[in-house]
Amino acid sequence: MQSITASNYFIHFGQNGYNKLNSFLKEKNYSKIFILVDSNTNEFCLSSFLPVLETENPVEIIEIEAGEETKNIDTCVELWNILIELEGDRKSLIINIGGGVISDIGGFVASTFKRGIDFINIPTTLLAMVDASIGGKNGIDLGNLKNQIGTITNPQMIVVDSNYLSTLPKNEMRSGLAEMLKHGLIFDYQYWNEFKNLEQKNFQDFDQLIHRSVEIKNEIVSQDLTENGIRKALNFGHTIGHAIESYFLVNENKKTLLHGEAIAAGMIIEAFISNKLNLISSEELAEIHYIISDLFEKININVEDIKPIMDLLIHDKKNEYGKVQFALLKNIGHFAINQSAENSLIEEAFHYYLL
Repeated sequence: MQSITASNYFIHFGQNGYNKLNSFLKEKNYSKIFILVDSNTNEFCLSSFLPVLETENPVEIIEIEAGEETKNIDTCVELWNILIELEGDRKSLIINIGGGVISDIGGFVASTFKRGIDFINIPTTLLAMVDASIGGKNGIDLGNLKNQIGTITNPQMIVVDSNYLSTLPKNEMRSGLAEMLKHGLIFDYQYWNEFKNLEQKNFQDFDQLIHRSVEIKNEIVSQDLTENGIRKALNFGHTIGHAIESYFLVNENKKTLLHGEAIAAGMIIEAFISNKLNLISSEELAEIHYIISDLFEKININVEDIKPIMDLLIHDKKNEYGKVQFALLKNIGHFAINQSAENSLIEEAFHYYLL
């Protein structure tokens, strides 16, 4: 599968990606290579990666616990200390093997250690392959607030190997699908249509869907690395979705959500807002609701949850001057950024989702 040129790095696929990785390591001759994994990727993915890694450089494996709960400053301090203890220096490399949490925290630790060392992403979840590992955003959560601290620093390369997807449970696969659906909704109507008959796709077809999703995200990011314009479109579904995700993360009476589960709900709610602002038709709203609801179960949100979730919206990173800013749809396949909505409309959108 053809490599994709990103901003000062490449996104490679399959065996070609490993060939490119090994050539790169030979050329750069790093002082030490650190491989960051979580407890899941250490068990299920590392044994597949190490045999294809060709290097004479010293290699150290660093493992953290799996889960969003570990994506915080305490874990970063622990990792920085480990890098110091293992004599990491400015010529060291971190290879992040894992899902969105690993690429987020691994990129952040690398981009801040010794004022920045190189890193490479090897995404092992669908979410990380099509979204989290791409675009240079690295960061951690602050308490229950998603991605409040971070950097925008590109990796040296990304290697996407869909074979890792065989290790994922079904809910993790669906989580990644949410971002793929989003890419179609904001950028490519024809791509969105591919998901209407998803059950008829074979594995080769799905590889092509992954490749197209990566293309879409990369095309948007390459025009706006620092998110001052078009890149905001990638936040469709995320303003509401992140608030839902954060609320469920710290509420003891709620089951912690996967990122894609929260974003799926956020896309339905924000599609309703798009419709009420005359940006999409009622027919488009019904289509979006049907397809997303067919793939994702409805989240257990009660009426009494709406206000505390809405209270979290003010912390969204897109907000300016204390006002909530949405990236909404303008017909399927197009977007409208810097949109605002009255609280009454946002609340109405939640009630639409609860029906």
